[in-house]
Amino acid sequence: MQALELLLNRSSQPRLQEPAPAGEALSNIMRSALRAPDHANLSPWRFVVCQGQGLVKLGNIFEQAAIAADMSQKDVERAPQLPMRAPMVVVAITRYQDNPKVPWVEQVASTACAVHAMQMAALAQGFNGIWRTGSYAQNDEVKAAFNLQEQDEIVGFLYLGTPLSDALPRAAKDVSDYFEFWGD
Repeated sequence: MQALELLLNRSSQPRLQEPAPAGEALSNIMRSALRAPDHANLSPWRFVVCQGQGLVKLGNIFEQAAIAADMSQKDVERAPQLPMRAPMVVVAITRYQDNPKVPWVEQVASTACAVHAMQMAALAQGFNGIWRTGSYAQNDEVKAAFNLQEQDEIVGFLYLGTPLSDALPRAAKDVSDYFEFWGD
């Protein structure tokens, strides 16, 4: 797939099945993350790839977080099933590093760029996915399960697999609603 075509037609796909990326395809996805913009070459990222029993472990973390947050019984029962919506979930984490030239927000943005790169690399190879956040990304119990420090951040959960169907078409947005030009 051509890069411009990929970028202009990208669409998340929440309905995913086996197979998940593996072998060279997964290597390409992981290596693409490491090419994200990275001021001062801090590499503030950490990624946890969950498959098989790793998805069960992630689901257990969500369940314990739901219990600790006093969520509804329905939410507690649903929590361990959330990672099972795809054959692979990549937990994307920013490990903040104190640096006078690279603020927290820039390190989080760098990790976000890495997630986007992974999704684009998956799509370019015939896979797809959806980047999810939600309450578990901000949950202290979930953060503790990943041994995060106070300023570390779960940027999201990238669900990856083979799409069950074609992505639904998205209406084009008018660029003039979002861009203005200064100068000549």
